[in-house]
Amino acid sequence: MTKIVPVVMSGGSGTRLWPLSRKTHPKQLHALVTEQSMVQETVARVTGSAGAFDFAESMVVLNETQHDLARLQLEALGVMPSHFVVEPMGRNTAPVAAVAAELVVREYGDDALILLLPADHHIRNVEAFHDAIAEAAKLAAGGHIVTFGIMPDGPETGYGYIRRGESLGGGFTVSAFTEKPDRETAQGFLDDGRYYWNAGIFLFGASSVRREMEIHCPRVAKACRAALEKAVTEDRQVVLDAASFEACPSISFDYAVMESTEQAAVVPADIGWSDVGAWGALWEIGEKDSDGNVVRGDVELVDAHNSYVFSSGQKVGVIGVEDLVIVATEDSVLVTHRQQCQDVKTIVNRLKDDGRLDLL
Repeated sequence: MTKIVPVVMSGGSGTRLWPLSRKTHPKQLHALVTEQSMVQETVARVTGSAGAFDFAESMVVLNETQHDLARLQLEALGVMPSHFVVEPMGRNTAPVAAVAAELVVREYGDDALILLLPADHHIRNVEAFHDAIAEAAKLAAGGHIVTFGIMPDGPETGYGYIRRGESLGGGFTVSAFTEKPDRETAQGFLDDGRYYWNAGIFLFGASSVRREMEIHCPRVAKACRAALEKAVTEDRQVVLDAASFEACPSISFDYAVMESTEQAAVVPADIGWSDVGAWGALWEIGEKDSDGNVVRGDVELVDAHNSYVFSSGQKVGVIGVEDLVIVATEDSVLVTHRQQCQDVKTIVNRLKDDGRLDLL
């Protein structure tokens, strides 16, 4: 039976979910959709057997400020990763793939398949996700570098898009990648019918991705190999060598490999996916009351409609509002229109400029 090694990327800071998401306690370590944190949800959905394949123990890649809390959460879940790979500094997703490939080849051999996935995404239909993985595994075993294409349900401007090419059985070749388009272009993609949202989830053979990275981003491959060779390993924790990793270019896997390789493939995935990239996404996927509100925490609503209200502790009262996001934490309050949730990063940047690192 096919063995797939999940590699969970958990190093991000989730700035668009400020004020809850902070550098040392980012969104993936919060329970935002269910009673489990997002990293707990992610590891749980790639654990055990899924019919056509088995998941090996996960590897979780994160930074040192997040390690202790992530470890405690996964211990509480009763599912411990084989390794916590600690990055000395952020270097985007291509280096994660390079380190994962080296580590998986060392542990499982050249033929092992790697599922590279973010820790901060919500997937409602786990069974459909496993079905998509089974299709992708067939292509990955043949040398393809597979991405998962989410069936779009609107002209979303916050996601990248993938255009499918020729049929490959359970998937397609990739004809083109497009970064976040304007609304008119996104609507054109939707009307065309050949485009998917780019979820940033990948499946590939360990030896296949090593070969492609040596061709298309050799500096990344070399630096990551050195960082792993000089890493300090103790009690499932692999701390990458700082000097070697710092020399690695900061680049995404999409740019470094997917947009250059001739082996790119896409498998359609209708899985109830959300990247939970902003507060508005939590309203969209949340369970709504009769007035269209989503509430988490100690909240009282009067004549409120189509709003998302979150409190991490104190009582929050909301009267006579519509289409708002209100988030109250111990030291900060955010109020924004749901359609402007993507602009929260502007507040974060202003706090940086003002030196308010205590709020970040």
